[in-house]
Amino acid sequence: MTPRVREILSWYGAENIGVLTNMARIMNHGKLAGTGKMVILPVDQGFEHGPARTFAKNPDGYDPSYHFELAIESGCNAYAAPLGAMEACARDYAGEIPLILKINNSDVLFGSKNPISALTSSVDDALRLGCSAIGFTIYPGSGERKVMYEEIAEASRQAKKAGLAVVIWSYARGEQISKAGETGIDVIAYSAHVAAQLGANIIKVKPPSSHIEQDAARKVYEAQGIKVGTMADRIKHVVQSCFNGKRVVIFSGGEAKGTAELLEEVKQLAQGGAFGSIMGRNAFQRPKKESLELLHNVMETFAGKSLK
Repeated sequence: MTPRVREILSWYGAENIGVLTNMARIMNHGKLAGTGKMVILPVDQGFEHGPARTFAKNPDGYDPSYHFELAIESGCNAYAAPLGAMEACARDYAGEIPLILKINNSDVLFGSKNPISALTSSVDDALRLGCSAIGFTIYPGSGERKVMYEEIAEASRQAKKAGLAVVIWSYARGEQISKAGETGIDVIAYSAHVAAQLGANIIKVKPPSSHIEQDAARKVYEAQGIKVGTMADRIKHVVQSCFNGKRVVIFSGGEAKGTAELLEEVKQLAQGGAFGSIMGRNAFQRPKKESLELLHNVMETFAGKSLK
């Protein structure tokens, strides 16, 4: 156990030994083992956006085994997916990489101004499949947020009782939030804080823009001189918003983008104190060789080997 991993675990003193052990398994696996940083491969986009939009750019991705192998070969800390993909391959790769079962999901076949994901699996499924954690999406700002907060409160209680860690995807959406506001710095920081208050062991949010959505928040940001000019500034603020940096906060890769742009963003994430990336489409939609090289470069950046 490295001093850094031990330090991070010390922030979660209310958790039982099983949760701490599974957090350690994630942090001590892969190329970033022991650094306190992590890169996770999530593949829930087929459910969330549809198979063609998700896998057609790299048809190998239609096979769930491809993603298990990509996560393992690249040295990711963990692999996250919904129930079906996990059941398809978990036995074949048992023990080779920590797994995160995404227990709620949504689709784009029905649009709503107040989104809510459906419960699609359970803590019992995560235990049966040998997972280290459950994953759960909340939409702060949705008119259905009360239901989601209550669902994750119960799922988190069950997971932690069973010794599983809890990862919360916190994406603000709703009829009172603009499209630009979904990634506004005030909204992202708030969403991350909500996830921390809901008991998340690991928090996933999108990289924030400099947009400030709420007028009341803008007054405070301006009066207190909170820096939001660079991505590194904004990441620092989001991490600070989660118990002064004492919760693991990782950032999604978002929409597909060019390699140079993506690596520059990752560099800014690392400089701002992000604990890592959870990168799906930007990784698996590339040819495998290119994906492996990209993930390697991302890991090198978080390891502090590419920050110049």
